[in-house]
Amino acid sequence: MRSKGILAGVALLVVIAALAIGADEKAKKTTPAGGMDEKAMMEAMAKYATPGEAHKKLEAFAGTWDTSVKWWMKPDAPASESKGTSENKMILGGRYLEQRFEGTFMDQPFTGIGYTGYDNYKKKYVGSWIDSMGTAMMNSLGSADASGKLTFTAEMDDFMTGKKCEIKQVVSVVDNDHHVFEMWGPDPAGKVFKMMEIHYTRKK
Repeated sequence: MRSKGILAGVALLVVIAALAIGADEKAKKTTPAGGMDEKAMMEAMAKYATPGEAHKKLEAFAGTWDTSVKWWMKPDAPASESKGTSENKMILGGRYLEQRFEGTFMDQPFTGIGYTGYDNYKKKYVGSWIDSMGTAMMNSLGSADASGKLTFTAEMDDFMTGKKCEIKQVVSVVDNDHHVFEMWGPDPAGKVFKMMEIHYTRKK
């Protein structure tokens, strides 16, 4: 009789332990590591993923544009000039502006592709750029002022000096049919100068 009582007690403990483990597993499923329940987590994800007013500002740059480009190889050098076109459109449900640029650089064909968006988590504009003149991708972070002007900073490798350098980019809205892109960076001695200026005119 005593052994039967011990076995019954052991069985009861096993049942209690199993129930406790099950409850713990259920809690883990409904309350992730961050302490947020599933409903709150889904609401946070939806808020992070939904385009807002910051994304709408990018719609002003959508369209087909004629471009007039100036660039400087060093601070005291005369400007070189070229023409091009840019095809811009909003993609992925209004989350990103895609830019496809065609033109020339140093009398050679030039193609560039850029993406600009707004990261709801960082609360910053984000940009990436690749082109046919290199193998590196430039990533940038920026903000907008009340006029819609976007100011970005990016860090890139300078293959001429073997060091990293900081690039500043500004996009200024003149009106619905015109905007200007400007870029500054350091020369080999570290002096910051305007490297590029692009005027965009909406193609009618």
